[in-house]
Amino acid sequence: MSRIQITDLTFCYEGSFDNIFEHVSFAIDSDWKLGLIGRNGKGKTTFLKLLLGEYAYDGFISSPVRFKYFPYEIPAGYMGRCASEFLEELKPDCEEWQVICELAKLDASAELLYRSFESLSHGERTKVLLAVLFSGENDFLLIDEPTNHLDQEARETVKQYLGGKKSFLLVSHDRDLLDACVDHMLVLNRQSIEVQSGNFSVWWENKNRRDQFAQAENEKHLREIASLKKAADQSGRWARKNENTKIGIDPIKDHDRGMGTRPYIGAKTKKMQKQVKSYEKRMEREIKAKEGLLADIERPVPLRLNPLSYHKERLILAKELTAGYAGSGTNVLKEFSFELKRGERVFLHGENGCGKSTFLKAVLGTAGLPGAEDGLQIRGGELLTGPGMVISYINQDTGFLKGSIKDFCRERGLEESVFCALLRQLDLERGQFAKDMEEFSEGQKKKLLIAASLMTPAHLYLWDEPLNYIDVFSRMQIEKLLEAFQPTMLVVEHDVRFREKAATRVVEMQLVRAHPEKQEPDFAPVRHVSFW
Repeated sequence: MSRIQITDLTFCYEGSFDNIFEHVSFAIDSDWKLGLIGRNGKGKTTFLKLLLGEYAYDGFISSPVRFKYFPYEIPAGYMGRCASEFLEELKPDCEEWQVICELAKLDASAELLYRSFESLSHGERTKVLLAVLFSGENDFLLIDEPTNHLDQEARETVKQYLGGKKSFLLVSHDRDLLDACVDHMLVLNRQSIEVQSGNFSVWWENKNRRDQFAQAENEKHLREIASLKKAADQSGRWARKNENTKIGIDPIKDHDRGMGTRPYIGAKTKKMQKQVKSYEKRMEREIKAKEGLLADIERPVPLRLNPLSYHKERLILAKELTAGYAGSGTNVLKEFSFELKRGERVFLHGENGCGKSTFLKAVLGTAGLPGAEDGLQIRGGELLTGPGMVISYINQDTGFLKGSIKDFCRERGLEESVFCALLRQLDLERGQFAKDMEEFSEGQKKKLLIAASLMTPAHLYLWDEPLNYIDVFSRMQIEKLLEAFQPTMLVVEHDVRFREKAATRVVEMQLVRAHPEKQEPDFAPVRHVSFW
């Protein structure tokens, strides 16, 4: 076991007004299974890059171990090559036999190393790269959101694999993954950084207790400050009133007041003023004790949604739907039947490639709305959508976001001031509003799409992996929103905890397996657009 020490760390991006980290100090052990969480934009990936030495910073980072980062960046020219050909370029000291051993622990075949990398699924690529990462020794591994875009089966495999490892720092917003894999938490709070033993649930329970205590202490201090202020004001009034009695003494009318009266009044006033000063000092101490009590408390603003109520009970009906893409004889969906009724929040669940996103895009295309993928063909069965149905869609891809927020609002017909207010409720900093969207983190881009969807009154909300890169606190915020407003939804999302909270029904979809001996014939594009 060895210690990684961060001392007085300060870092700011060039051209930015605010520091990402300011005089930060803490220590972690290289044997820990460490989870790292924080709001989007708080500097999680930045911290990993600082450990890797990619940015210049003030302060000190002392480590007796080497750092390795995941995911590896695979150059475009390597995508057509087998992973076995560039293993040493990813990790110079790794041996192929070690990678094969790690793949076995991931329930993956060594055959993945000898197929072109571009032919592998997201889950297969993740398994290969994790196997490379964990081959070898004496490294502290920096793992940045490994389960994004992975289906539930692949997530379970990665979860079990990481649960048997140590000496890593895991950045993730998946509460289920963090609970299963880590034994310590590193949390980037609003104003501080904390290191704590335990998994996410242990940290969350402790945080709630600390927050409750801080709020109780804050209320106690506020009551004491109000009481002291009232006493100080009253003593001040008495002092001023008493001082005024020294002025304008009439010897005839005030014959009972002798020569010692004025000094007596002055002494009494001085005593009262001293009392006022004492109250003010006590108030200063109380105010100082109150400072910082609520600095790290998360207070998500309740979000609002304006779902429209559709006039019919049923919104979508698929009858033995078969669909694929032009140029391919393989079907992505085969004889898929489905029904969505008003008020349901249905989550589609299944392996990557089983057609979840394809079905969402088919619904958009059938309803005559943008978002359907070019070349998508309905080759059999029926897909029916309700006439006049308004749909709000979140695409899992954020690559199309370019330009300013003003441009984004103008293109979508959104009121910019309301949109920015909603982004603030999702904890996007005001300083981000002046930037081009290309400069946003992936989590911040996702929040743009979520905010746009929430601002769109709709009969149906189609969300395709909306929570990739979204921080834990915003996920909980959205869970409460859906519970409060109960919109009709069709969702693809692999976050187990979110699905348990939000779904009224889960539909399992099966992957269409190709049979080499039985090549499916090419289909003429037939579009079944029907309304009831």
